[in-house]
Amino acid sequence: MQPEFIVELNEQNFRPVLESSMEKPVLIHFWAPAVPESSDVIPQLQTLAQQYAGAFTLALLNCEQEQMIAGQFGVQALPTIALFSNGQPVDGLGGPQTIEAISEMLTKHLPSQDELTFSAAHTKMKEGFHAEALALLEGISEEFSNKAEVKLIKADCLLETQLFEAAKALLENIPLEYQDNYYKGLIAKLELHEQAKDSPEIQALEAKLNAEPDNANVACELALQYNQTGRSEEALELLWGYLMKDLNALDGEVKKSFMDILTALGQGNPVAGKYRRQLYSLLY
Repeated sequence: MQPEFIVELNEQNFRPVLESSMEKPVLIHFWAPAVPESSDVIPQLQTLAQQYAGAFTLALLNCEQEQMIAGQFGVQALPTIALFSNGQPVDGLGGPQTIEAISEMLTKHLPSQDELTFSAAHTKMKEGFHAEALALLEGISEEFSNKAEVKLIKADCLLETQLFEAAKALLENIPLEYQDNYYKGLIAKLELHEQAKDSPEIQALEAKLNAEPDNANVACELALQYNQTGRSEEALELLWGYLMKDLNALDGEVKKSFMDILTALGQGNPVAGKYRRQLYSLLY
Protein backbone atom coordinates (compact mmCIF):
# COMPACT_ATOMS: atom_id res chain seq x y z
CA MET A 1 0.00 0.00 0.00
CA GLN A 2 1.39 3.37 -1.05
CA PRO A 3 1.66 6.20 1.49
CA GLU A 4 -0.84 9.03 1.10
CA PHE A 5 1.80 11.37 -0.31
CA ILE A 6 2.30 9.15 -3.40
CA VAL A 7 -0.73 9.17 -5.70
CA GLU A 8 -1.74 8.03 -9.18
CA LEU A 9 -3.37 10.96 -10.98
CA ASN A 10 -6.68 10.45 -12.78
CA GLU A 11 -9.70 12.51 -13.83
CA GLN A 12 -11.31 12.13 -10.41
CA ASN A 13 -8.44 13.33 -8.24
CA PHE A 14 -6.16 15.56 -10.31
CA ARG A 15 -7.90 18.82 -9.36
CA PRO A 16 -7.92 18.08 -5.59
CA VAL A 17 -4.27 17.01 -5.82
CA LEU A 18 -3.32 20.26 -7.57
CA GLU A 19 -5.31 22.26 -5.01
CA SER A 20 -3.37 20.50 -2.25
CA SER A 21 -0.26 22.32 -3.52
CA MET A 22 -1.63 25.34 -1.63
CA GLU A 23 -0.51 23.50 1.53
CA LYS A 24 2.58 21.63 0.31
CA PRO A 25 4.32 21.23 -3.07
CA VAL A 26 3.14 18.64 -5.60
CA LEU A 27 5.64 17.01 -7.96
CA ILE A 28 3.93 15.60 -11.08
CA HIS A 29 5.80 12.98 -13.08
CA PHE A 30 4.43 12.52 -16.59
CA TRP A 31 5.26 9.07 -17.90
CA ALA A 32 4.07 6.23 -20.14
CA PRO A 33 4.80 2.49 -20.25
CA ALA A 34 5.97 2.83 -23.86
CA VAL A 35 8.77 5.21 -22.77
CA PRO A 36 11.11 3.16 -20.54
CA GLU A 37 13.22 6.14 -19.46
CA SER A 38 10.05 7.68 -18.00
CA SER A 39 8.98 4.58 -16.07
CA ASP A 40 12.41 3.37 -14.91
CA VAL A 41 12.86 6.38 -12.63
CA ILE A 42 9.53 5.90 -10.79
CA PRO A 43 10.91 3.62 -8.02
CA GLN A 44 13.63 6.18 -7.32
CA LEU A 45 11.05 8.98 -7.21
CA GLN A 46 8.98 6.95 -4.74
CA THR A 47 12.04 6.40 -2.55
CA LEU A 48 12.81 10.13 -2.68
CA ALA A 49 9.24 10.96 -1.64
CA GLN A 50 9.52 8.57 1.30
CA GLN A 51 12.80 10.15 2.36
CA TYR A 52 11.04 13.51 2.51
CA ALA A 53 8.28 11.82 4.56
CA GLY A 54 5.39 13.77 3.10
CA ALA A 55 7.04 17.17 2.66
CA PHE A 56 5.76 17.02 -0.91
CA THR A 57 3.22 14.93 -2.82
CA LEU A 58 4.47 12.74 -5.65
CA ALA A 59 1.77 12.52 -8.33
CA LEU A 60 2.29 9.99 -11.13
CA LEU A 61 0.43 10.59 -14.38
CA ASN A 62 0.27 7.74 -16.90
CA CYS A 63 -0.13 9.73 -20.11
CA GLU A 64 -1.35 6.71 -22.08
CA GLN A 65 -4.26 6.17 -19.68
CA GLU A 66 -4.93 9.84 -18.94
CA GLN A 67 -4.41 11.53 -22.30
CA MET A 68 -6.97 14.25 -21.58
CA ILE A 69 -5.17 15.38 -18.42
CA ALA A 70 -1.78 15.27 -20.12
CA GLY A 71 -3.22 17.40 -22.91
CA GLN A 72 -4.48 19.99 -20.42
CA PHE A 73 -0.92 20.37 -19.12
CA GLY A 74 0.45 20.72 -22.64
CA VAL A 75 3.00 17.95 -22.20
CA GLN A 76 5.13 17.70 -25.35
CA ALA A 77 7.64 14.98 -24.45
CA LEU A 78 8.19 12.22 -21.91
CA PRO A 79 9.38 12.11 -19.28
CA THR A 80 8.42 15.52 -17.96
CA ILE A 81 8.46 16.65 -14.33
CA ALA A 82 6.58 19.68 -13.03
CA LEU A 83 6.62 21.09 -9.51
CA PHE A 84 3.53 22.98 -8.31
CA SER A 85 3.31 25.22 -5.27
CA ASN A 86 0.36 27.41 -4.24
CA GLY A 87 -1.54 26.09 -7.25
CA GLN A 88 1.05 27.31 -9.75
CA PRO A 89 3.98 25.64 -11.60
CA VAL A 90 7.23 26.83 -10.04
CA ASP A 91 9.83 24.54 -11.58
CA GLY A 92 10.23 21.59 -13.89
CA LEU A 93 12.48 19.34 -15.92
CA GLY A 94 12.02 17.94 -19.42
CA GLY A 95 13.54 14.78 -20.83
CA PRO A 96 15.35 11.93 -19.05
CA GLN A 97 16.82 13.06 -15.72
CA THR A 98 18.93 11.44 -13.03
CA ILE A 99 17.39 11.20 -9.58
CA GLU A 100 20.22 13.48 -8.38
CA ALA A 101 19.09 16.22 -10.78
CA ILE A 102 15.49 15.87 -9.62
CA SER A 103 16.55 15.96 -5.97
CA GLU A 104 18.66 19.07 -6.61
CA MET A 105 15.63 20.80 -8.12
CA LEU A 106 13.52 19.88 -5.10
CA THR A 107 16.03 21.22 -2.59
CA LYS A 108 15.45 24.72 -3.97
CA HIS A 109 11.81 24.56 -2.90
CA LEU A 110 11.64 22.16 0.06
CA PRO A 111 12.99 22.10 3.61
CA SER A 112 16.34 20.33 4.06
CA GLN A 113 16.53 16.85 5.58
CA ASP A 114 17.90 18.43 8.77
CA GLU A 115 14.92 20.81 8.94
CA LEU A 116 12.49 17.94 8.42
CA THR A 117 14.19 15.84 11.09
CA PHE A 118 14.19 18.76 13.52
CA SER A 119 10.49 19.37 12.88
CA ALA A 120 9.73 15.68 13.51
CA ALA A 121 11.78 15.75 16.72
CA HIS A 122 9.99 18.91 17.90
CA THR A 123 6.64 17.20 17.34
CA LYS A 124 7.77 14.10 19.25
CA MET A 125 8.92 16.28 22.14
CA LYS A 126 5.60 18.15 22.33
CA GLU A 127 3.82 14.78 22.39
CA GLY A 128 5.92 13.74 25.38
CA PHE A 129 8.20 11.27 23.59
CA HIS A 130 11.44 12.87 24.69
CA ALA A 131 13.71 9.85 24.20
CA GLU A 132 12.44 9.38 20.64
CA ALA A 133 12.89 13.09 19.95
CA LEU A 134 16.44 12.91 21.28
CA ALA A 135 17.23 9.96 19.00
CA LEU A 136 16.03 11.99 15.99
CA LEU A 137 18.09 15.01 17.02
CA GLU A 138 21.22 12.85 17.21
CA GLY A 139 20.83 12.23 13.47
CA ILE A 140 21.03 15.92 12.55
CA SER A 141 24.23 17.25 11.00
CA GLU A 142 26.76 18.94 13.27
CA GLU A 143 26.33 22.29 11.52
CA PHE A 144 22.56 22.30 11.98
CA SER A 145 22.89 21.03 15.57
CA ASN A 146 24.84 24.17 16.44
CA LYS A 147 21.76 26.34 15.87
CA ALA A 148 20.53 27.79 19.17
CA GLU A 149 16.92 26.69 18.60
CA VAL A 150 18.09 23.11 18.09
CA LYS A 151 20.21 23.23 21.24
CA LEU A 152 17.23 24.44 23.28
CA ILE A 153 14.98 21.62 22.11
CA LYS A 154 17.75 19.09 22.67
CA ALA A 155 18.44 20.47 26.15
CA ASP A 156 14.73 20.13 26.98
CA CYS A 157 14.79 16.47 25.90
CA LEU A 158 17.98 15.84 27.86
CA LEU A 159 16.44 17.29 31.01
CA GLU A 160 13.31 15.17 30.62
CA THR A 161 15.42 12.02 30.14
CA GLN A 162 17.54 12.94 33.18
CA LEU A 163 20.75 13.57 31.25
CA PHE A 164 21.42 16.70 33.26
CA GLU A 165 25.13 17.20 32.63
CA ALA A 166 24.67 17.07 28.87
CA ALA A 167 21.75 19.52 29.14
CA LYS A 168 23.86 21.86 31.27
CA ALA A 169 26.65 21.85 28.68
CA LEU A 170 24.21 22.87 25.94
CA LEU A 171 22.51 25.58 27.99
CA GLU A 172 25.87 27.15 28.84
CA ASN A 173 26.37 27.89 25.14
CA ILE A 174 23.09 29.57 24.22
CA PRO A 175 23.59 33.07 22.72
CA LEU A 176 22.10 35.99 24.66
CA GLU A 177 19.45 36.73 22.01
CA TYR A 178 17.99 33.23 22.51
CA GLN A 179 17.84 33.43 26.31
CA ASP A 180 14.07 33.95 26.32
CA ASN A 181 11.39 32.59 28.67
CA TYR A 182 11.79 29.09 27.23
CA TYR A 183 15.50 29.17 27.99
CA LYS A 184 14.85 30.52 31.49
CA GLY A 185 12.37 27.70 32.13
CA LEU A 186 15.01 25.12 31.21
CA ILE A 187 17.56 26.82 33.46
CA ALA A 188 15.01 26.69 36.30
CA LYS A 189 14.56 22.92 35.80
CA LEU A 190 18.31 22.46 35.90
CA GLU A 191 18.65 24.54 39.08
CA LEU A 192 15.93 22.52 40.81
CA HIS A 193 17.87 19.37 39.99
CA GLU A 194 21.09 20.91 41.32
CA GLN A 195 19.36 21.83 44.57
CA ALA A 196 17.80 18.40 45.03
CA LYS A 197 20.75 16.21 44.19
CA ASP A 198 22.60 16.89 47.46
CA SER A 199 19.73 16.76 49.93
CA PRO A 200 20.41 16.04 53.64
CA GLU A 201 18.93 12.54 53.13
CA ILE A 202 21.41 11.79 50.35
CA GLN A 203 24.33 13.17 52.34
CA ALA A 204 23.40 11.01 55.34
CA LEU A 205 23.12 7.86 53.23
CA GLU A 206 26.43 8.61 51.49
CA ALA A 207 28.12 8.97 54.87
CA LYS A 208 26.60 5.72 56.10
CA LEU A 209 27.66 3.84 52.95
CA ASN A 210 31.21 5.20 53.28
CA ALA A 211 31.26 3.77 56.79
CA GLU A 212 29.64 0.47 55.69
CA PRO A 213 30.67 -0.11 52.05
CA ASP A 214 29.32 -3.69 52.00
CA ASN A 215 25.85 -2.68 53.17
CA ALA A 216 23.70 -3.40 50.11
CA ASN A 217 20.56 -2.18 51.89
CA VAL A 218 22.02 1.28 52.29
CA ALA A 219 23.26 1.18 48.69
CA CYS A 220 19.74 0.44 47.47
CA GLU A 221 18.28 3.30 49.53
CA LEU A 222 20.92 5.69 48.20
CA ALA A 223 20.39 4.54 44.62
CA LEU A 224 16.67 5.20 45.02
CA GLN A 225 17.38 8.73 46.27
CA TYR A 226 19.81 9.32 43.41
CA ASN A 227 17.21 8.19 40.90
CA GLN A 228 14.47 10.35 42.39
CA THR A 229 16.68 13.44 42.05
CA GLY A 230 17.60 12.70 38.46
CA ARG A 231 20.97 11.09 39.17
CA SER A 232 20.02 7.86 37.44
CA GLU A 233 23.45 7.11 36.04
CA GLU A 234 24.99 7.36 39.51
CA ALA A 235 22.24 5.11 40.86
CA LEU A 236 22.90 2.47 38.21
CA GLU A 237 26.66 2.66 38.67
CA LEU A 238 26.25 2.20 42.43
CA LEU A 239 23.99 -0.85 42.09
CA TRP A 240 26.15 -2.28 39.31
CA GLY A 241 29.08 -2.49 41.71
CA TYR A 242 27.07 -4.90 43.91
CA LEU A 243 25.60 -6.89 41.02
CA MET A 244 29.05 -7.65 39.61
CA LYS A 245 29.97 -9.27 42.94
CA ASP A 246 26.64 -11.04 43.48
CA LEU A 247 23.85 -11.07 40.88
CA ASN A 248 21.42 -12.19 43.60
CA ALA A 249 22.43 -9.59 46.19
CA LEU A 250 19.76 -9.02 48.86
CA ASP A 251 17.82 -12.00 47.47
CA GLY A 252 17.42 -10.23 44.13
CA GLU A 253 16.37 -6.83 45.47
CA VAL A 254 19.45 -5.09 44.07
CA LYS A 255 18.76 -6.49 40.60
CA LYS A 256 15.09 -5.51 40.89
CA SER A 257 15.99 -1.92 41.79
CA PHE A 258 18.47 -1.86 38.92
CA MET A 259 15.84 -3.10 36.45
CA ASP A 260 13.21 -0.67 37.78
CA ILE A 261 15.51 2.27 37.03
CA LEU A 262 16.26 0.93 33.54
CA THR A 263 12.55 0.54 32.84
CA ALA A 264 11.78 4.07 34.06
CA LEU A 265 14.47 5.54 31.82
CA GLY A 266 12.96 3.84 28.76
CA GLN A 267 14.32 2.03 25.72
CA GLY A 268 15.66 5.11 23.96
CA ASN A 269 17.78 6.39 26.85
CA PRO A 270 21.52 5.99 26.09
CA VAL A 271 22.45 5.54 29.77
CA ALA A 272 19.84 2.79 30.15
CA GLY A 273 21.14 1.17 26.96
CA LYS A 274 24.68 1.10 28.32
CA TYR A 275 23.75 -0.58 31.60
CA ARG A 276 21.23 -2.91 29.96
CA ARG A 277 24.02 -4.25 27.74
CA GLN A 278 26.29 -4.68 30.77
CA LEU A 279 23.61 -6.65 32.58
CA TYR A 280 22.98 -8.90 29.59
CA SER A 281 26.71 -9.62 29.30
CA LEU A 282 26.70 -10.66 32.96
CA LEU A 283 23.62 -12.84 32.52
CA TYR A 284 24.65 -14.53 29.29
